[in-house]
Amino acid sequence: MTGTIVNTIAVIIGSLIGIFLKHGLPEKMADTLMKGLGLCTFYLGVTGLMKGENSLILILSVVTGTLIGEGLALEDRINHIGIWLETRFSSKNTGKQSIAEGFVTASLLFCVGAMAIVGSLQSGLTGNHEMIFNKSILDFVAAIIFASSLGIGVIFSAVFVFLYQGSITLAAQWIAPFLTEATVNEMTCVGSVIILGLALNMLGITKLKIMNYVPAIFIPIVLCNFM
Repeated sequence: MTGTIVNTIAVIIGSLIGIFLKHGLPEKMADTLMKGLGLCTFYLGVTGLMKGENSLILILSVVTGTLIGEGLALEDRINHIGIWLETRFSSKNTGKQSIAEGFVTASLLFCVGAMAIVGSLQSGLTGNHEMIFNKSILDFVAAIIFASSLGIGVIFSAVFVFLYQGSITLAAQWIAPFLTEATVNEMTCVGSVIILGLALNMLGITKLKIMNYVPAIFIPIVLCNFM
């Protein structure tokens, strides 16, 4: 769990720095920065799409995952958590973005990529944390940037990073046989579609319930082993 713990701490420290910087940003500048981050997020989504090789797996994953997410009302549950946190940290959340938005945005960006999956597997199987350490540096910088725009909600994504990557690390010896290179590529492709939706939300173009699509990321694990 060393790699996961380091990654979690990196997100927390980066978020704290970003929150501190946010207090010195005028609202207009914060909004412009938000749009710029949305464009960068859109780019990340487009590049990740190139990993996919089977469009049918993408379609089935999104459809099935969305049905699961809607059935579990994941977006509503996250928003309830955000509202609960809002009542306890409202004095620190000075921007117009909600805690839930910062939490969801950062959590998805930190966790849907191949580095999170492959790096966690390496940590659990071989004790090699190099990839997760490299990811921690990237997440540290990203946390500063996103927290400076989205506020305190970003810091709570550290909990999601810890639970998500920690679970993969601890279960590595059982799930590794199912996570072939092709499977990870398809998972990255599906995650990138979700990232594109996230980018459109950040740009103010759509208001998609992004968390309801998240289960789709894991559907390729099943499809790639039976198709």
